[in-house]
Amino acid sequence: MTEYFEIHERDGAARIGELRFPDPVWTPGLVDDVLRDGGSKWVEDRSVPDGDETALTVLPHRALPGGTPEEVAESFSVEYPDVDYPSAAVVSSKTASVEPVDAYVLSNAQELTDHAAAFVEGIVQTRDAIPGDTALYMPGIATPGNAATLAYSGVDLVDSDRAAIKGTQGKYLTSDGEFFLEDLTELPCACPACQTPREEFGPRECVAHNQNALEAELARVRERIRAGRLRDYIEGQARHEQWLTATFRRLDQQYAYLEQRTPVLRRGELTAATDDSLRRIEIQRFADRVTGRYNCRFDRPLVLVPCSARKPYSESQSHGQFHDSVQFRGHIVSMTSPIGVVPQELELTYPAQHYDTAVTGNWTASEIEFVTDVLTAYLERNEYPRVVAHVTGEGYRDVLAGVEDRLDISVEYTAVEHPTTTDSLSNLASTLSGELKYSKRERQQNTIRAIADYQFGEGAGDELFDDLRVESQYPKLRALSGEGKQLAMLVPQYGLLALTIAGGREWVESSTRTKRIEIDAFVPHGSVLAPGIVDADESIRVGDEVVIEGPRAFAVGRARMSGPEMVESTRGIASQVRHVEET
Repeated sequence: MTEYFEIHERDGAARIGELRFPDPVWTPGLVDDVLRDGGSKWVEDRSVPDGDETALTVLPHRALPGGTPEEVAESFSVEYPDVDYPSAAVVSSKTASVEPVDAYVLSNAQELTDHAAAFVEGIVQTRDAIPGDTALYMPGIATPGNAATLAYSGVDLVDSDRAAIKGTQGKYLTSDGEFFLEDLTELPCACPACQTPREEFGPRECVAHNQNALEAELARVRERIRAGRLRDYIEGQARHEQWLTATFRRLDQQYAYLEQRTPVLRRGELTAATDDSLRRIEIQRFADRVTGRYNCRFDRPLVLVPCSARKPYSESQSHGQFHDSVQFRGHIVSMTSPIGVVPQELELTYPAQHYDTAVTGNWTASEIEFVTDVLTAYLERNEYPRVVAHVTGEGYRDVLAGVEDRLDISVEYTAVEHPTTTDSLSNLASTLSGELKYSKRERQQNTIRAIADYQFGEGAGDELFDDLRVESQYPKLRALSGEGKQLAMLVPQYGLLALTIAGGREWVESSTRTKRIEIDAFVPHGSVLAPGIVDADESIRVGDEVVIEGPRAFAVGRARMSGPEMVESTRGIASQVRHVEET
């Protein structure tokens, strides 16, 4: 079992981890001191010369799949060393594989740098080949300008070599680019090196500044990861160099790689400020689930309304006016960029109540195309007797015109000049005047079932909550069985369901795919650590509701790792435990 590297927090492929040297290195971080003080003990060339597998050295604190360290060492006919420090293997992106080490040094890192396609391919290939609880070190490439992108892609460790070399060349580095020292009238930094008078500031001071700037940028990145906001930073940061912009966009095309590593919920705000935001995993995942899992259970007209700056939408003044006019005679769905469409039952569900965007009144072509695609797919899946659009503005109207053309439907427009004018609201009310209202009971039950569909899979709402009673007031809803046994509750902070033991058993017994963790013979309390896991469903993502089963216990909780990482990790919290029952 690995003793020397543990991941504490995750934000997509970026991680906060601790590499346990006498002076721990926190990732994403610098290994300069390690290389100076004990590099020969730490880094070992693990490339296999001439295909000779006996060249591999097996370290005692990590076993390869299929055997203990002793058994693996014996099979390789070598003795393994007794170590008391982290271990690292030097590999290339094409030869990386599972080895008994804490970290991997990518030997071809420099040939990947500045080439977006090769870089992304190399990173994805390497990270998919090595265990999730090992660190990835790319030597000789880090600068203050690219450190955030390196971390975002999955790089844990870097050094200051490139930054120092550029300093000797008179290149002054910042987080937004590099400058020739002779072109600077002032030094735009307050680090100790930059306290030197400008006329005395030379290559030595430039090296010191560059190293300081890199350390400061890595600290900034770590704080962004802790806050779950690295992507927001990257969307601006990556634009300072063209290869970083290309790298960032190519990473967005690696949906499977990023989706596996991206949480299904967060409490922090999601900032959507550019067209690149449309490709965020959280936004793509929401759109995919709304158009692939959600089923409207209201036999009423669809009422499309604009989004609001305040979240959740129902707490905004404008949406309060819309609801007063609709009076539950239609099913309200909000149109928004960058989310797409948000049925009223999912207004709390991450990221629908967590995003913020720059409002200009003008939609880009990418936004129009994205929302048109989502609304088209939504209407293909959900049939409504009528479609009423209570929106104004070219962006909304362009989307609806595209949908009308694609689906050959007719949309009824009710808004005049602005959706909240007296005439507009009166038109909306009169358009729905002949429709029947649906009850509070129906609204509450449909909300629970819609969230279950979104969270657990298509049809889960009816499978898990067939005979359903709902208690309490929205948004703090409790789902009970017909016999009065509580199955779940709606958690307003992120709009998903938290199951009870009874709810977990309903999930296991249903035909809906269960996100299950199999554990050893122990009773977990508070959390389940990775070493105690026997197997886990590969579809589990960070934040997912999970069922935990073993010979002695049945429990429910929320995942802290993805399913694949749970299986391959030897340290760290795999899942929190909410309720547990001894069996």
